[in-house]
Amino acid sequence: MKEKVMDTLQRFSKAMFVPVLILPIAGILIAVGNIFTNQKLLEVAPFMNNPVTTGFGAILSGSLVAILSNLGVIFCVGLAVGLADKKKAEAGFTALLSFLVFINAMNKFMTLRGILSTAKDLSGTGQASVLGIQILDMGVFLGIILGITVGLVHNRFIDTEFKSAFQIYGGSRFVFIVMIPVTVLLAIGLTYVWPFIQAGISSLGTFINHSGNFGIFLYGALERLLIPTGLHHLVYTPFLYTSLGGVETIGGHVYEGARNIYYAEMADPSIKLLSRSVIWDARGISKMFGLIGACLAMYHTAKPENKQKVKAILIPAAVTSFIAGVTEPIEFSFMFLAPILFVLHAALSGLSMVVLNILNVRAIGPNGFLDFLLYNVPLGVAKTHWPMYILVGIAFFFIYYGLFRFLITRFNLKTVGREDADQETRLYSKKDYQAKAGTESAPAPAGNGAIPAAMIVEALGGAENIQSVTNCYTRLRTVLKDPSVVDEGTLKEQTGANAVIIKGNNVHVVYGLKVTAVRNAVDEELGLSAAELE
Repeated sequence: MKEKVMDTLQRFSKAMFVPVLILPIAGILIAVGNIFTNQKLLEVAPFMNNPVTTGFGAILSGSLVAILSNLGVIFCVGLAVGLADKKKAEAGFTALLSFLVFINAMNKFMTLRGILSTAKDLSGTGQASVLGIQILDMGVFLGIILGITVGLVHNRFIDTEFKSAFQIYGGSRFVFIVMIPVTVLLAIGLTYVWPFIQAGISSLGTFINHSGNFGIFLYGALERLLIPTGLHHLVYTPFLYTSLGGVETIGGHVYEGARNIYYAEMADPSIKLLSRSVIWDARGISKMFGLIGACLAMYHTAKPENKQKVKAILIPAAVTSFIAGVTEPIEFSFMFLAPILFVLHAALSGLSMVVLNILNVRAIGPNGFLDFLLYNVPLGVAKTHWPMYILVGIAFFFIYYGLFRFLITRFNLKTVGREDADQETRLYSKKDYQAKAGTESAPAPAGNGAIPAAMIVEALGGAENIQSVTNCYTRLRTVLKDPSVVDEGTLKEQTGANAVIIKGNNVHVVYGLKVTAVRNAVDEELGLSAAELE
């Protein structure tokens, strides 16, 4: 039962990446649009104060905000695509059709019941206009519920075929035929059930809000602690994109979730001070500053004869963490050899969010320093208090360094460069810890830099052993029939993997920022690109 639950959660977590990975792109482009309309910048650079550049900025930021107003349909299509085992494009199309059927079915049923609100302003009524259709305000949860339903029905009936005159109704067409009554019944059922669910969600949000800094600390710590399971995305996603992360009315539109509120306020020049959501996206302190201090502590406590090798291992990982917010290579270098350091890291991550909340800092830095510059600097100091963010980050750099160095030396922790004489200086993974043995951080593939897709597939047990392949920011996420045949040594030493994580049939191979290229190469090796065109 435990394995089934973990497999289900892993599958859902992977599917969530389809819509979630797109949203930061929209946020960055909104930030770029704001640069062209920023009044202070225009005063410094008068040549940019013309209808062409300012108009471009206004159009860019204003048009992309529409994505935030329609997250329901985006999550519906994205989750259906992510959950589909095959013919993902057809699953996405079915999801879009089902979404349209759902909102119209719920609207008609609410009309028959006489419960549609007649208020011009739907705020506070529990109802909302979705694609111009008035229904219950379900926000992103509508897309999540319907996307999961479409994914399940699609996988169950996509291979259904008929003979003779009925053969035209097989495959994806039959999936949509099944979805019509399912969607209508779901719309009717949720008309009765959703108000109670919404009340529960509101109560949970109120509880988190009233828990104050403790709730923020718990959120920040859990988001890090769940990294080994790959389920940390399930912690922060609801707070960033649903009502659990706050609700604000901006420019006449209601936005839910800390990230969505931030993007919407970023695009509205009339907003003089950003609102403070229940949970803010302040993970950047540990990524941009904290782990750099941890790396320096590991370097300074390494044995003299190992310091050059430690430097070669940790500097690229530290730079990647600071610039792009990719932390796993660093975390895997200590989380399993010295669990106390990983727990300390999680606690400090939560504490950094609490400090920012106490100081009323509204700046964000979810994916490293580049994102931090684009999101915060153009908005100005008054809106974000971003200089204080930097000061807090510097303080946590020294806190990480001091605590890590003290614990490493006090308890003689075997971090990178402090291994016993019969061990090499290496990075570590979860499998290493379980086997009480280490493997060295692999260099990038030699030669012309081509990704050895065939070698990766073979190390995963061959094409026949691979059931599915997806990816997130840093990991190649696979589901294997038999994970015991995985050749971790080849994946790390020959293909450039930083770590291999095995949880049941889910096998994650950490490649860092090049994971998208790795995923594409593996897909091509498996023939998945051609299969998608069938």
